Amino acid sequence: MGSPSTFEIVVMDGATASTLSQILPLLLLTLMVELRRTALHRAFSVVIFGLFFFAFGIIETVLVLSIDGMLYPFQWGDLLSALAIFTLLTMIFVISFIEPRAPREGDPQANDGNGL
Repeated sequence: MGSPSTFEIVVMDGATASTLSQILPLLLLTLMVELRRTALHRAFSVVIFGLFFFAFGIIETVLVLSIDGMLYPFQWGDLLSALAIFTLLTMIFVISFIEPRAPREGDPQANDGNGL
């Protein structure tokens, strides 16, 4: 790990953090698809979803920073990866609340019932 004078924070081992940091975003994406499919996203406020995404982003950031076996001190590449993931989660959050636009009257797909 390091010399006794080095301050280190270990949350979990690197293999577990690596596995969770790969699986959790897939589960989040599945959850968002199902919420949209069932229209349950309309039953909750944007604030609740925002808090959920923020907490998920913090957890994912900690997991990515812990991939090398310790949370602190971290490698700069781990920090940049964690920030990229947090940014992508923010984009998913914003996009998930955009309603699809209605087809225009002159749109060729609007006249055809199946969109072909």
